[in-house]
Amino acid sequence: MPLSIAQPVYVAGHQGMVGSAVLRELDRHGIRDVVTRRRSELDLRVQRATDAFFAEERPATIVLAAARVGGIHANHSFPAMFLYDNLMIAANTIHAAWEHGATRLLFLGSTCIYPRLAKQPIAEDSLLDGPLEPTNEAYALAKITGLKMCEHYRNQYGVLFHSAMPTNLYGPGDNYHPENSHVLPALIRRFHEAREGGERQVVIWGSGTPRREFLHVDDLARALVHLLRLDDPPDWVNVGTGIELTIEELARQIADITGFDGEINFDTARPDGTPVKCADIQRIRQTGWEAQISLADGLRSTYECYLAERERGLVREV
Repeated sequence: MPLSIAQPVYVAGHQGMVGSAVLRELDRHGIRDVVTRRRSELDLRVQRATDAFFAEERPATIVLAAARVGGIHANHSFPAMFLYDNLMIAANTIHAAWEHGATRLLFLGSTCIYPRLAKQPIAEDSLLDGPLEPTNEAYALAKITGLKMCEHYRNQYGVLFHSAMPTNLYGPGDNYHPENSHVLPALIRRFHEAREGGERQVVIWGSGTPRREFLHVDDLARALVHLLRLDDPPDWVNVGTGIELTIEELARQIADITGFDGEINFDTARPDGTPVKCADIQRIRQTGWEAQISLADGLRSTYECYLAERERGLVREV
């Protein structure tokens, strides 16, 4: 029988796209004893503040979804910030969780932790098997450190600290910053604004040939709660759909959904990032989980959410 999730549950990063999806999924499972803190109330980069929070609240289970995230432009422009912030969040939270009696922690990383030219689809065993993608090396190093901390704390102290490495995410509450967002929300905004402004051309960074895999955040939240209920989960596991497409194919799907009927051109002077990135998801499939939301359905619902967020002035731009 699957385990129940020990409470209270602390969801770090609950206002972000992933954290808010986790809250919805926990609520769906009837888990009400949930602890949250806004970034203005608790800065996980500060060790003393993080330790004081854990000493006071003593959560039994932690979902560590707090992170500084961004697309190629943000990662390439601010590598020191991405490395420092994510390294401190991981180190402070994982250590404080162990020190104050938490028995379960699920750390969120990304499939960008794997080598740039890893064999496709990328299996968990590819970790540290080659050079990282230069444009997101700093972020990846911080996430690899968090993953390895969970693995070693589990081995040394007997706590059930483990990790999930999702592929490219999208869905309600995504970040639509014009420069710092990931490719999918950036394209939704660009095509929508081009259609509204009567523009006849949209220019996209790179060649359009890199292949990517996209996972709806609600599918990820289901995967995380599923992993939290396993009595012996893998140290780290990929979470994805196993389905990939090119950036050009993605752009054309989004253009169709948003109603943009102009030209799509590519700025090949801009970086492409990793040529192909598709996750091997056999390990999580073997635990009984499978993605449920198709990309076509997910894109339509995400665009509807984006329009609703614009209408209410709630579009995230960070």
